[in-house]
Amino acid sequence: MIPLSVLDLSPIIEGGDASRAFSNTLDLARHAEAWGFNRYWLAEHHNMTGIASAATAVVIGHVAGGTSKIRVGSGGIMLPNHAPLVIAEQFGTLEALYPGRIDLGLGRAPGTDQRTAQALRRTLQGDVNDFPRDVLEVQHYFSAVQPDQFVQAVPGAGLNLPIWILGSSLFGAQLAAMLGLPYAFASHFAPAALMQAIELYRAEFKPSQQLAAPYVMVGFNVFAADSEEEADFLRSSSQQSFLSLRRGNPGPLPPPIKNFTQELSAQELEVLDSVLSCSTAGSPETVHAGIAEFAARTGADELIVTSHIYDHDKRLRSFEIIADVGIAKD
Repeated sequence: MIPLSVLDLSPIIEGGDASRAFSNTLDLARHAEAWGFNRYWLAEHHNMTGIASAATAVVIGHVAGGTSKIRVGSGGIMLPNHAPLVIAEQFGTLEALYPGRIDLGLGRAPGTDQRTAQALRRTLQGDVNDFPRDVLEVQHYFSAVQPDQFVQAVPGAGLNLPIWILGSSLFGAQLAAMLGLPYAFASHFAPAALMQAIELYRAEFKPSQQLAAPYVMVGFNVFAADSEEEADFLRSSSQQSFLSLRRGNPGPLPPPIKNFTQELSAQELEVLDSVLSCSTAGSPETVHAGIAEFAARTGADELIVTSHIYDHDKRLRSFEIIADVGIAKD
């Protein structure tokens, strides 16, 4: 059975706040650990009123400190927003606190709009083409200290922390293959280049000290419930959120709406069909079949699931159903 992991954006719901989001995140992580999920990742987004995980390393520490064995990491850290040394120190600290449990997933997108990116970095003079160089610099800080090395990550040096490359295009696939790193594809919201990127990554992969053979993890949306009707209802929160984002008006995760898609235009339905094409929603039997089909179609080594559901108890139930159908096993 394919390993299955959790991607959590620490959603802030309408009527809620960040404190509630973090409490729900830790509760979900503890359940995910008990249910046998492989890893628990959090994502960096900024100036998004519906996502609480902007200070991603801090939230990773919150989750790792409240669990005992599940791997916890970033899906991902948006490296252009940070100096590589800062990330090495942050994740070196996490690895020192929680040895053998921390993953560092790196992406080259800003995780926000251009004005917010400038507020984060103070300048936009950098180039996305700097990303490969910055990844190598992060790797350098985690390697053993060289005799003439003046700048060290303390903690961090010598820890050989697992690094992943994240992406939704061929750029990340090529970089991960060239560096011999595991590759995670963001098909849960940008699925267009999924199969081409996987094929390219596997074809061009070069073994490294970290990884001997290619390893692909792909994102998948799951909305599971005890009935088809309830799952469709719960899914409408995520559908509303995606459409609001596309309209340039993101906000907290809204409550679900009955028969939401019946009121949408053909263009809006097309947007949802495209952006959420890597999804399954329904009863346990439907979800099990959907996960199995997606895993077989992609040939992925691991799936990372997100379940953007408004009601926390219903969100827990969604992940419990995934575990119950026998997918999330070691």
